[in-house]
Amino acid sequence: MRPAANDTRLFIIFLTFIMVIVYAVALYLFENLRQPIPLAALTILFVAHIGLHWQIERVATGSLRQEIAYVAIQGLLAYSINSLAPNEAFLFTVYMALIGEAVGMFGLRRAALLASLYYTALAALNLLNTLAFIEAGWWLLGVIPTALFTVIYVLLYLRQTQAREEAQSLAAELESANRQLAEYAAQVEDLTIANERQRMARELHDTLSQGLAGIILQLEAAEAHLASQRAEKARDILTNAKKQARTTLAEARAAIDDLRNPVLENLDSALRREISRFEAATGIPCRYQSDSLPPLPAPVTETILRAVAEAITNIARHARASQATVTLTTTSTGLRLEIHDDGQGFDPASIPSGHYGLLGIRERIRLIGGTVTIQSVPQNGATLTIDIPQP
Repeated sequence: MRPAANDTRLFIIFLTFIMVIVYAVALYLFENLRQPIPLAALTILFVAHIGLHWQIERVATGSLRQEIAYVAIQGLLAYSINSLAPNEAFLFTVYMALIGEAVGMFGLRRAALLASLYYTALAALNLLNTLAFIEAGWWLLGVIPTALFTVIYVLLYLRQTQAREEAQSLAAELESANRQLAEYAAQVEDLTIANERQRMARELHDTLSQGLAGIILQLEAAEAHLASQRAEKARDILTNAKKQARTTLAEARAAIDDLRNPVLENLDSALRREISRFEAATGIPCRYQSDSLPPLPAPVTETILRAVAEAITNIARHARASQATVTLTTTSTGLRLEIHDDGQGFDPASIPSGHYGLLGIRERIRLIGGTVTIQSVPQNGATLTIDIPQP
């Protein structure tokens, strides 16, 4: 606990001014000090005393040995000055300044107490050399409380200085924290905007892209039936295509109206509906198996439904499969969703650009803490495995 550099420098300047006054008054009061030898001795003592005061900052940041040497030398200089110019006022001025300086340098430590006792003992010796024993005793009774007052005053000042420095440090830290918060807020805003853009892209893909892809598949099937003169079958498929177009339009409107809070039906029913739509549009049988599921949070339910819809759409568009399987089971760590087809397979490491289905699945699963694994070999089908931790 040491005073700030500016406060220390002001103290030294003030102390230097006082010491110069003491020097001048000593020469005025004691004629013998105006003689060459006493004058030179007094001048050297004052210059050394004041010069050491100007080294207090360096000493206070040095070793304990330097501090002890400083206290010892300053005490001897003060004793010598008061021996050459014996005056009670000089004694109070010189020694009280040293005691206050020692407390400021050592703080509330044993060294400060020892230094104060050392200076007080030297002051007592100076008094005994100047006054009679009884008078010196009375003067000491005044010196001790004055020394205590000096110690208390310096300690209070140091505490106030420390509190001010801590307040300034806290203010600087608070300002720095505010700047960091502003930077983090800007980053969060950028990330939020990016996440919303990705979310909107997924929603548009899951509604318009999947819906239109299903309609195209049904129209292609209807065209094939018409080419084979199966008008009734083509009419049924076109009816389903119109229904799907209306459903896709409704889903797109719902996604636009409320991207953040979709209203989902029962997961099992929604999955069965998606699979029935897939079978009706493609003619590919799809076996669905599901364990009894616990209540799931809406984000998890939506993610599973969207992942299945995207996966079977990819099967319809790219796999050339004869059958597919969707399995949803519970595990010791959460849920496992497996979607398998016996189609032509693909290389998961080389998906052509412009195909965002698997990317959208990965993004959705990552947002709920899950993982996606793809096992596929060309001409040997594909299996998409999604593990979702316990909600």
